[in-house]
Amino acid sequence: MTASPPQPNSPPAIESAATRAALADILAAAGENLATDGLTIAGDDPILPSRFRIGTAGAAAIGAVGLTVNALWQARGGRRQRIGLDVAAIRAAYRSERHIQAIGGAPFRIWDPVSGFYRTADDRFIQLHLNQPRLKAGALALLGAAEDRAAVARAVATWPGQALEDAFAAAGLTAGLVRTPDEWRAHPQGQAAGGGPLVEIVKLGDAPAKPLAAADRPLAGLRVLDLTHLIAGPLCSRTLAEHGATVLRLSAPHLFNHYGMAADMGHGKAAAHLDLREPAGRARLLALVREADVVVQGFRPGAMARHGITPEAMTAVNPSLVFTTLSAYGPTGPWRERPGFDSLVQSVSGIAHDVARDFGLAEPKHLPAQAIDFTAGYLGAFATLVALRRRARAGGSYLVRYSLARTGVWLQSLGRLADPAALALAEPTTADLAPYMTETATGYGRLRYVTPVLQMSETPPRWARPTAPFGADPPAWPA
Repeated sequence: MTASPPQPNSPPAIESAATRAALADILAAAGENLATDGLTIAGDDPILPSRFRIGTAGAAAIGAVGLTVNALWQARGGRRQRIGLDVAAIRAAYRSERHIQAIGGAPFRIWDPVSGFYRTADDRFIQLHLNQPRLKAGALALLGAAEDRAAVARAVATWPGQALEDAFAAAGLTAGLVRTPDEWRAHPQGQAAGGGPLVEIVKLGDAPAKPLAAADRPLAGLRVLDLTHLIAGPLCSRTLAEHGATVLRLSAPHLFNHYGMAADMGHGKAAAHLDLREPAGRARLLALVREADVVVQGFRPGAMARHGITPEAMTAVNPSLVFTTLSAYGPTGPWRERPGFDSLVQSVSGIAHDVARDFGLAEPKHLPAQAIDFTAGYLGAFATLVALRRRARAGGSYLVRYSLARTGVWLQSLGRLADPAALALAEPTTADLAPYMTETATGYGRLRYVTPVLQMSETPPRWARPTAPFGADPPAWPA
């Protein structure tokens, strides 16, 4: 890594004006006034073949995490740190789910071959997201199609785009009509997503302050309960784990988990099964919540509420809790309860339209990384850290909310690179990625994977536990 963090009293060393402005956006959204003069961010976009400022978004979000971790570290008696990040590292960090490898094993498959873009009867495009067995089975049944791209294409071609998007939503399935940015801004959900804060931190109730005692890592002694699924949710808790938090991630045997994503997002965490459909499972969950500092929830809105897991219920059990919750489309608007994923938000918000236009393509195209997911995950971790700082100083319980759709609006607001050479940028090579990779034995076998890319002079980020499959640990706080 090439970033060389400055001495604490040196002037700001963030090379890119766009990154400085993006970092200021993030800090202002949370109402934080953290000094940035200990932070070095070297490099600038482009980092991947795209005109979107993926490196800017990533560097600003990860930089905000570093600044807040340092503030917590200093509050518990630690020495002020030098913080560094090379924007080129985002090439690895923002595609970590692609780079994880099972040494000597079969590659992890993430994208289902039937998922993707299809042309509708009114000559629009719609994206079908079928990467989970339940979603695929429901979509094929709704379309009356076999599990084959040609059969699905024929079925989709009989539907007007809006009608098919509505039918998928009514059935609790995941699809997104490809829109232009102007269409998204005019859409009621686009307006709701664009109007809210980038991250929201709300005080829910009163409780005594909980200052952090001296420790050897910034988040040592803090317990985080992880009730998440895909990238943005588990990335939030994985980021807390790399700074010393004890993270317990829960799933259940009947729930589907992408094997590769679960492995990549499980670094630093204990991983247990707990069936919340059973009274004993719910009782065990409440016992865990009583001893938690943070609960991170990432399932579709309403899914956890059916089991009694709401901010109000959890803070009644633990009046000093930080409850962090992720949604696809945000807490307001007509789509507030819809499930969704990064790629769908790219489709409905105009990003996939603009990427295709940049490349002169007739069919929509996604970004070269799940930049909304990763940016949102780091923003969620940042906002959770802010809430923990407030709890340490003033006490109380807090609700933290962040969403993929709001993050996507922010990514679009960063502007795009004018130079078409950005589109011809070569993909990073194995040698390019090597400084950010490591290899170790895990519960999934020996894995090669992306390490934390943030540099901190006193407490270098690391994962103390190797990733493990769900069920490898009991549903109890590890020692």
